[in-house]
Amino acid sequence: MRIPTGIEGFDDLVQGGLLTDRVYVLSGPPGSGKTTFGVQFLAQGASTGEVGLYVTLLECPQNIINDMSNYAMNIPTLIKMKKLLFADLGPRMEYGYMDEVNEFITPDFNVSKSSTESEAPSPSMVFKEIAAYVSEYEVKRLVIDSLSAIRFTSRDLSLQEKEMSRFIRNLKKLGCTTLILSEMTDPTAYSTEQFASHGVIFMHNFLYDKTMTRALQVIKMRGTKHDCNMRSVSFSERGLRIEGYLE
Repeated sequence: MRIPTGIEGFDDLVQGGLLTDRVYVLSGPPGSGKTTFGVQFLAQGASTGEVGLYVTLLECPQNIINDMSNYAMNIPTLIKMKKLLFADLGPRMEYGYMDEVNEFITPDFNVSKSSTESEAPSPSMVFKEIAAYVSEYEVKRLVIDSLSAIRFTSRDLSLQEKEMSRFIRNLKKLGCTTLILSEMTDPTAYSTEQFASHGVIFMHNFLYDKTMTRALQVIKMRGTKHDCNMRSVSFSERGLRIEGYLE
């Protein structure tokens, strides 16, 4: 079964939409349109009764809501109807807080910092929080923003790759159609999440013929006929719009 993404012109590239209950990676540099793509995808489902969850690990949810409310996606209404949810799972401690605490605590006093407050969250922590939301609200569409904000161990590269693969495998069991946003600038630098996911969509933002240009490219899409050519991307009042081949 395929579901419409709500991205004008995109579904035609992937045989009518994304396959349900799969995990897709949406990669690209800053400013390429990843957040808009993710919220548009959730809003499309929410408008037809499918609960969508946007998990942010970097940006304040209210900032995303404010920005996306400028589009004709009916974001405030969908939120009030509890069809569109936003969850902040990023570090919660204010900058400089521990420095101030340490000024008033003697050196021999053991200060334990909760990872949920002072550090990037671990994969297991993020998954447990997401799983709880999915179960409570019967979430069908999920966006995670972004993979780079999760604290995968850096002690050993092979261990990091195993942790990332395990995280994605567990996401596949949630029963959601999931988009993982990933900050990448080179589509040829293949990563663990790209191999582990069912599909990879790359969004470009680069200088082309003396003009900054946005484009979209379907790199990988299991079970779907597609090409890997770049299409130009524009923004309308309804969000992203995928147009013809980049000339």
